[in-house]
Amino acid sequence: MQLSEIAFRDASPVEGYGPGFFRIGGRAVEGALCVSPNGRRAWGGLEDAATLLDMAADIDVLFVGTGAEIAHLPASLREKIEAAGIGVEVMNSPAACRTYNVLLSEGRRVALAALPV
Repeated sequence: MQLSEIAFRDASPVEGYGPGFFRIGGRAVEGALCVSPNGRRAWGGLEDAATLLDMAADIDVLFVGTGAEIAHLPASLREKIEAAGIGVEVMNSPAACRTYNVLLSEGRRVALAALPV
């Protein structure tokens, strides 16, 4: 079997997650976070639309991880994201991290906003 290294360019994949944290770039990051082609930053959760809308020019799709269980986005948040021209996919945080990593490795213009498990 031949293995190939994946180049993630300037964006960072999620290397792991656990109760209350995510691991990115070899470091544990506590709390909710947003990862995009421009780096990572804290995210204020489902009430923080501004952080997500700031990425509109850089991404096509946003994966939202809602924690250990899948939950619906508040309608007003979904409407703001879609009005900015960003596609949004909602899933539990483990699935959102995996999906983000796969599409990131393909060079897609994606971002992740995730609540910890």
